[in-house]
Amino acid sequence: MRNKITIIGAGSVGATIAYTLAQDTIANELLLIDINKNKAEGEVMDIMQSTAFRDPITVKTGDYEDAKGSNIVIITSGVARKPGQTRLDLTKINVGITKDIAKNIAKAAPDAMYIIVSNPVDILTYIFIKESGIPENQIIGSGTSLDTARLRSLLAEECSVSQKNVHAYIFGEHGDSSFVPWSKAHIAGVSVEEYYAKYSPNKDITFDSERIIDYVRTSGGVIIANKGATFYAIAISVVRLCKLILSAHSSASTVSTMMHGEYGLNDVCLSISSIIGPKGLQDRIVLDLTDEEVAKLKKSADSLKEIIAQI
Repeated sequence: MRNKITIIGAGSVGATIAYTLAQDTIANELLLIDINKNKAEGEVMDIMQSTAFRDPITVKTGDYEDAKGSNIVIITSGVARKPGQTRLDLTKINVGITKDIAKNIAKAAPDAMYIIVSNPVDILTYIFIKESGIPENQIIGSGTSLDTARLRSLLAEECSVSQKNVHAYIFGEHGDSSFVPWSKAHIAGVSVEEYYAKYSPNKDITFDSERIIDYVRTSGGVIIANKGATFYAIAISVVRLCKLILSAHSSASTVSTMMHGEYGLNDVCLSISSIIGPKGLQDRIVLDLTDEEVAKLKKSADSLKEIIAQI
């Protein structure tokens, strides 16, 4: 089967997603679009030369009209936050970029599934839904899929257990108001706190919910401070979403989508557990959260709505 994936944005994140997809077998055609055509062409040449030992794949650059026939479009374009720049200032710039992309790409690929990766991802997912005219089920933000990967990585490492046995999620915005619904988290069928206490061989590391969520929230900043950007983990997270969309079966993931009454929330995009499959967003899983957890989710929604109101 022919699967075509278009990536808009050839920066560190977009190029790494393209490279990761090129090493997999889920797509046999990749298109990379960027306003900096030389950068895009350089990335394509480098990626193509990395595919010498796999089945044939087409990797090329192009413009919006070349995205016609894409199964998936991934949007990574945007500017990074500069020192002294407020979050609101950054948001306004990236909202403008997203609006421009939305009006152009929607004409070329109206039937594609869209994955929004650019930050602030929840705001830009909301803007893309409002501006593109693409049906909502075809649009998801990468949301807290990366945060969830960071959470599971830490829990697995500290408990010396496979990540496949860790079932825990990050809900809310991809940002400071994100949280873990611990009431629904478990490792191998027991609560995370119990696993730390009874089954983890690392008895010197104890369960501390605040320490854990702080690690998740600050990981991106630490990586950026040390190496300038984050791109490996988000690339893997996005490629996983592509696999869910192109799979014959559905699966659950924490992605950013428009709320329509779930947990009493409306007209805001944030992450809860959702069913993703061949038809894009197929359903949302409304878990029986505690009152405290619902309050945290609403607080996260309010912080996003406050920014939306200002733009």
